[in-house]
Amino acid sequence: MRLYPMMAKLQGKRCLVVGGGQVAERKIGSLLAAGADVAVVSPSCSQAVEEWAGAGSLVLFRRPFSPEDVREAVIVIAATNDPAVNLAVYQACGSHQWVNVVDRPDLCSFTVPSVVERGDLQIAISTGGHNPGLAKKLRRQVETQFGPEYVEYTAFLGAMRSRVLALSLDEMRKRELLSELLDDRFLNWTRTGERERRDLEAEKLIEQTRWTGA
Repeated sequence: MRLYPMMAKLQGKRCLVVGGGQVAERKIGSLLAAGADVAVVSPSCSQAVEEWAGAGSLVLFRRPFSPEDVREAVIVIAATNDPAVNLAVYQACGSHQWVNVVDRPDLCSFTVPSVVERGDLQIAISTGGHNPGLAKKLRRQVETQFGPEYVEYTAFLGAMRSRVLALSLDEMRKRELLSELLDDRFLNWTRTGERERRDLEAEKLIEQTRWTGA
C-alpha cells in the first residue's frame, strides 16, 4: 500500500516513546525539535534523554511499559530492543492513534523518513520503512546537492515572497516576479557570498515590476 506523504504540526501534541536507548533518543530528539509534548517510558535511558528530562523538555517514566501509557498519545513510537515489548505497545494502541514500531514496518501506521534540513527547507526521503539503508544513502547524496547555502537562500526567498505578496499588483504579475526571483543567479550569489549584489538585483526587479504594473 502506498503511503501518503505529509508534514505534520506536532506543537503541543502528546507523543509517547517507549524505549530510552540510542534509537529512541533519535526519535525523541526529532519530536522535541517539532515542539511535541513528549513522554518517555523506559527503565533506563541514554544520557541525552536523562538531560532532556532534567531540563523539563520531556516527561520520563523510569519503569517498564504499561498499556495505559498510550491513552493520551496522538503518536506512539515503540523503540526498545525487545520485540515482545514493541509488540505489546502496538497491541495497546487504538486505530485512531499513529504508531511506529522500529524494524517492523508491517506494524507501522506511519514511518519516519530520512530528512535533509536546510533552514525552512526540508527534503524527506522514504522507502516505506522497507529499505532504510537506501534512504540513508540517498540522504547523503541530497546533502551534497543541497549545501548549507540553502539555509540563507530559503530565508531570502521567504522574505522576498512576503514582500511580493504585499505589493499592489495583480496575481499574474506576482507569480511572474516570484518566478524570476527563483532564477539560479540568486542562489549562486548566495553561494558565493555576494549578498549585496543579490539583494540589489532583487530590489531592482521588484521596483521594475511595481512601476510597470502601476
